[in-house]
Amino acid sequence: MEVTIQLNSTEKQLELFGPADSYLRLLRQSLDVQITARQGKLIIKGKEKDANRAADIIEKMQGRLLKHRSLTAADVNAFVRHADSPKTAKAGKAIAVYSHKKVIEPSTKGQLKYVETMLANDLTFCIGPAGTGKTYLAVAIAVSMLKKKQIRRIVLARPAVEAGEKLGFLPGDLQAKVNPYLRPLFDAIEDMMDFAQMKKFMELDIIEIIPLAFMRGRTLNEAVIICDEAQNTSALQMLMVLTRLGHGSKMIITGDITQIDLEHGQKSGMVEAIEILRRIKGIGYVGLTQRDIVRHRLVQNIVQAYKRKAKAD
Repeated sequence: MEVTIQLNSTEKQLELFGPADSYLRLLRQSLDVQITARQGKLIIKGKEKDANRAADIIEKMQGRLLKHRSLTAADVNAFVRHADSPKTAKAGKAIAVYSHKKVIEPSTKGQLKYVETMLANDLTFCIGPAGTGKTYLAVAIAVSMLKKKQIRRIVLARPAVEAGEKLGFLPGDLQAKVNPYLRPLFDAIEDMMDFAQMKKFMELDIIEIIPLAFMRGRTLNEAVIICDEAQNTSALQMLMVLTRLGHGSKMIITGDITQIDLEHGQKSGMVEAIEILRRIKGIGYVGLTQRDIVRHRLVQNIVQAYKRKAKAD
């Protein structure tokens, strides 16, 4: 079967096709189709189902470029993964952040449920494997609420636990020592506002990115508090975090309970908190799965392979 698609703009071809035609190559490999560009058109050849799926994805890619003026490999991967699931995310769930170049939207049904749960509850627990957008979407909700003046500050915290390796002595002051642990949070924030604005907010303590221990003794009002990598908290640390919640605040606890880096025999504070608090009204729980992974398509395969090995052992 052959399907022909008229390109919206030949000026956007480079962005639509990807660096060195990488987006088209991904479609060819994933859907087993041939795609040829010719005089402002794309010609798709393959089995009827595959050609139609490829055409649908290309239309979505063009729509995203038109709406958001940007298209990333993550976007294309998400379109490919969920080509057979048209009801992945509802329209109108876009999360407005400070960056004018980006509007963030849930890409899967699981991510949509996560966004809705965060908005509906003052305390949300989210567990899921790497790449499901646990931290990224939580930061997006926080930044969006700050932009709308629904809160006055954002506090992002992580336990400083090494992931299976000893880093030894790290030179520099305290900030330099904890930066490696907090880098993923900086990356998420930087994606949603320009560096100068982020720096200004941090200088004014409107945004705090801190090790978990720095939250002790505080009550945080009118804030979004995000505790990331919470699977690596002890029971006492988790209780300390949960009791920081103040008036007009929202708290989001994220973690991957299959990747606990605590000492052998020590129970995760996140796991215990979910067990204890499950029946309390007003607390939301979301479990994301491999189907919600929105990083490189290989990440999903890697997670599944490790899961199969764990079951076999």
